[in-house]
Amino acid sequence: MKFFLLMGVSISLIIWVIIAVNFLDFVTEDGHSLYVYFLYTLHNLPKIIHRVLPFIFFISLFYQINQYEIKNELLIFWTIGINKLYFLKIILLFSLFFSIFQIFLGAYVSPVTQDKARSYVRDSNIDFFPSLIQPGKFIDTVKNLTIFIMSEKLPGNYENIFLKEVLTSNPSIKSEKYKIVYAKKGYLRVNGSKKYLELIDGRVLNKDASKINNFSFTRIDFDLMKYTSKSTSFPKISELNSYLLIKCLNYYSRGIADQLISRILSCNESSVKDIKEEIFKRFYKPIYIPLLALLACLIIFTSSESKRYTFYKTTIFFLGIFVIVISEVSLRYTSESSTGVYFFIIFPLFLFLSICFYLIKNLNINYK
Repeated sequence: MKFFLLMGVSISLIIWVIIAVNFLDFVTEDGHSLYVYFLYTLHNLPKIIHRVLPFIFFISLFYQINQYEIKNELLIFWTIGINKLYFLKIILLFSLFFSIFQIFLGAYVSPVTQDKARSYVRDSNIDFFPSLIQPGKFIDTVKNLTIFIMSEKLPGNYENIFLKEVLTSNPSIKSEKYKIVYAKKGYLRVNGSKKYLELIDGRVLNKDASKINNFSFTRIDFDLMKYTSKSTSFPKISELNSYLLIKCLNYYSRGIADQLISRILSCNESSVKDIKEEIFKRFYKPIYIPLLALLACLIIFTSSESKRYTFYKTTIFFLGIFVIVISEVSLRYTSESSTGVYFFIIFPLFLFLSICFYLIKNLNINYK
């Protein structure tokens, strides 16, 4: 457990840092605050742990059993009467604990934390918006608003400002209602939690269907807090709770429409494929952990003093990595075809039973 926790924390943090760097667009391009960025990335940590748990479990168990063998501690077990079958049972019980933990992590904790992370994006305004304003460039970070500033004399003091605010848009009839604002000067004002542009000496043009009107102004305040980022705020399938996904599959198979589900998730053919993949990932993929535990236990059937021990150990290690890769690759095909589903279900069971048969055969030979 000590080695597992040490390795788990180390690998998870490394992956978390890499992902956090990729999420920097939340600040540099989407205008969110550093606070929202930190909370969003932090709530993705359970998802990372859920994905890497089988790999960490296999590496930890493989390393520990290998160390027991090299230090002759396994030999002490066999000498004092602890048989290999009992040892395997303990390891399998240990792996079942981790399988249950991964199901809990994937079916409950990860969706809840990811939805919580998405809520920070939904509730966030463009707190970091002032840093995104660059003279001579069109800024369309926020929805329905485009900003162009010709020059900036001092920080927050702008000249020749153009704003286009889209009020309504209907692509089907090619009509758009928008407002264009031009000002000779503008000042970024911050009053507590409020941010706005104080525009001086300009004109406003309003376009509504076929009507266009305009007027001049000496000074107006343009509120920036009512705008939100273009970051996706609608929940992804991986962020929805398992009960909703299972209910969607059930209703889709029976041809029943549910208004509550339809407001959150579209239960159509394309989404159902992704839902099936998500369900397999949450509830069936953890079955690979006992399989990986059995693979790691194959080390106990060869002595470290054997000339073929290094080759045998290396083969087991790469076989375990191969199984992990197969579990990830085959999971992708569960949403593509029935063959992919059958393979994903049967492959771990077949390999598990094959290894059990091999182990039982070797145990019987040893006992004889």
